[in-house]
Amino acid sequence: MTPTRVRRQVVGIALALAILAYVQRVAISQAAGPISTDLGLDKAQMGMVFGAFGLSYALFEIPMGLSGDRLGVKKILTRLVLAWSFFTALTGAAWSLASMWVIRFLFGAGEAGCFPNLTRMLSQWLPRPERVKAQALMWACTRWGGAVTPPLVLLAINVVGWRWAFVMFGLLGVAWVLWFRRSFTENPANHPGVNEAELALLAESQALVGQSHGSWLALLLRPQALLLCVQYFCWSYVWYFFVTWMPTFLGEVHGQSAAGMAGLSVLPLLMGGLGSLTAGLLPLAIPRHTVAIICFISVAILMALVPFAPNVWVAIGLLALTAFLGDMLVPISWNQCVELGQGYTATMGAAMNMFANFSGFLAPVVGGMLLKASGNDWAPMLWLMSGVAGLGAMSWIIMGAAGTAPAVAKG
Repeated sequence: MTPTRVRRQVVGIALALAILAYVQRVAISQAAGPISTDLGLDKAQMGMVFGAFGLSYALFEIPMGLSGDRLGVKKILTRLVLAWSFFTALTGAAWSLASMWVIRFLFGAGEAGCFPNLTRMLSQWLPRPERVKAQALMWACTRWGGAVTPPLVLLAINVVGWRWAFVMFGLLGVAWVLWFRRSFTENPANHPGVNEAELALLAESQALVGQSHGSWLALLLRPQALLLCVQYFCWSYVWYFFVTWMPTFLGEVHGQSAAGMAGLSVLPLLMGGLGSLTAGLLPLAIPRHTVAIICFISVAILMALVPFAPNVWVAIGLLALTAFLGDMLVPISWNQCVELGQGYTATMGAAMNMFANFSGFLAPVVGGMLLKASGNDWAPMLWLMSGVAGLGAMSWIIMGAAGTAPAVAKG
């Protein structure tokens, strides 16, 4: 009997939400100019607005991941997507720094459960070889979703203004929930379209996500779990530059117009998506910790060179290559969450993403402070990101030396 392919529909649902989440998340970076003008915000204050999302995203990661492990993906994602889409739309109603900060904080709290629960969804609906590729494709789609966002936001702002643009993006989340509720079942055995052959393919995956060894806290305190979290923090610290300060950098340092900033901002995110796909297609025999070390060292070098770029094309080329190499780390890291977490897959992913989004809070805030303190000199911000990438390389070196890094991606 040929297996049915309902699991591919599930992958489509996951990819759509991953793209949507990044479109809603990245929109504010392109709208930073008109928001700052309308609300009278300086760079340090705009950095606080950017950072509000990262702070709440980090704080609510583990509670949202635990909720998904205990309540199921369908219940938790329905509630979360409706909540964060509401606050996406409400962004357009902000009238001050305080109101914008609170709205973005609550938006981040909603999005906190997205990727840990999507990882659990893919883990229970895909056999291991397909899961590795699906993780790579999902993260590629997040970057590509982010890549198309700048021109979409610019178009929306020009047509309806930045306030109504956020309302439009919020409505997309409601549409996704309607599709999800009608199409997804928690257990493959309960889906009317799944035959016995497809269930047999998913038997091992169902067993994996059903295993729990000890408490979730004991899992998170294991050395390999902590090191995995630290290295993800380091890449995220660099990555948040692309969706917060990069358009402003291109405008101020390299004289780009709003259209130029939007167009060039697409390139690093497109290259990041290709990096994620590349990681998923690497031969299984290549040690993943070696790939991670090489990527982090390369990122550190490239970011250190960006302040010396003689023109915008060299600068965007360095940033695009940084995104490509750095995003190769993403599917490697998330697949390791499944192997470590098992029955606590969403919780392990939430912990790792929590560290990442503490960096999402720190990076734009610290960046704004450095710009203000240095009189708009961008070099200190970029060099700090270079140093953080070096710390990421050290984390993987320690994992490899201790025998806790994944030698190959299990498939």
